Order: sequence, then structure tokens, then C-alpha cells
Amino acid sequence: MPLIQVEPQRLYRQIAKQLQGLISSGEFAIGSRMPAERDLATQLGVSRPSVREALIALEVEGVIEVRTGSGIYVKSLSKRAAPMSAHANTPKDWGPLEVLSARVLVEAEVASLAATHATSADLKSIGKALRTMYKEVKQGRPPVEGDVAFHLAVAQASANSVLLDTVDRYGQARSGPLFTRLGDYFESPASWAAALSEHEAVLAAIAAHDPQIARKAMQKHLKQAHKRFSASWRSAPSRQ
Repeated sequence: MPLIQVEPQRLYRQIAKQLQGLISSGEFAIGSRMPAERDLATQLGVSRPSVREALIALEVEGVIEVRTGSGIYVKSLSKRAAPMSAHANTPKDWGPLEVLSARVLVEAEVASLAATHATSADLKSIGKALRTMYKEVKQGRPPVEGDVAFHLAVAQASANSVLLDTVDRYGQARSGPLFTRLGDYFESPASWAAALSEHEAVLAAIAAHDPQIARKAMQKHLKQAHKRFSASWRSAPSRQ
């Protein structure tokens, strides 16, 4: 019997698979409310961010429904064709909270390098991306396009092509279905305003050619983004 190559699976996917198995076995019936995120994390022995990513994956796939202020409910016993399947093992399949944790470490140093090496052309590109963010917010849209462009422009200013490629992959993850769904819950005009202010601080530090302040500004921004996406479901802004 030939051996089948074993593919590594992301932790949130392993959690999602286990939860799907419990649903299929009848442990959680259709229409029933599942345990709270904190309780699931304790029972599974994993972090809450990993559980949140698993729940979002199952919701995107139509297995469960997250009702803000009420709980998590079983919607279907079997998976439909998963929208994320086409993105398996690509940045679009990365867990959003795991990505943000990595970005805090990497992009803080990218911003520091940008403050050292940024040219006038780089500063114009970063400013242009920030203006795109403002335009998107004014139109009532999440400033995703401008956000991705902003971080790429900062990476371009770092004068390191490997870091630019890395940040580009982060941008690809930003447009994936998991990020998009989390954004539906936790992004709002208030969070967009906060993000714009944080981006302004990053640009100001880079323009001042102050590596330490640029590093701190980027760290603060990405930590706040992680905090916003980790907020309680009950505090998620209404999407009605």
C-alpha cells in the first residue's frame, strides 16, 4: 500500500476539524449553542485566538453562525464547498490573529529601517496610501486597499527586498476570507478612525527619520489591531 504524503495543518484548522467532528457526531446539535470561546479554549488546551480563528473558519464554511451578543450556534452538520479551499497553504489561509502577532515583530523593524532609508519618493508613496485610506473611510468602506498599500510602501522604504516580499504576503493574508469575516465583526467607523491616527503616527516618525519612534509607532498600531480583532463578541459593533 503506497504511503500518502502528510500535509501539515494549521492549528486553527486542526481545532476546526475537531469541532466539526463533534458536530457531526451529535455532540452539538443543529440549532444548539456551542460553549463560549473561553470555555472551548480551556477544554481544548489551546489559546483563545486559535479558537477564534477556528470558529471564523467554520462560519465562513457555513457550519456555525456567530450571533453577536448571543453566542455561537450550530448551523449545519456537514461542510459545504469551503470558500477557503482554493487558498489552502497560501497567505489567504493564514490565521488573522497569528498574522498580526508576527507583524508586530517584523513590521516594527521594517518601519525602523524605513525611517533610516526613506527617500522623498518613498514618503510620497506612503502619504498617497494614507490618503487612499481616508478616501475609503469617507466612502463608508473599510480602508483595506489603502492599508495594504501603506504597509507595502513602508516596506519599500526599508530598502530590503526580502522584507518587502514578506510584507506583501501579509497584505495577501489581509484580503483573505478569515480577515474579511473578522473585519465584519470588529471593524467600524470608530476603529477606522483609530487606525488612521496610528498610521499618521507611523508616517510622521518615518518622515522625521526617527527609527526608534517609527518602531514604537508601528508596534502600537499592530498591537492595537490585534486587540481590536480579539475583542469580546458582545462588544462587536452592530452590522445592522
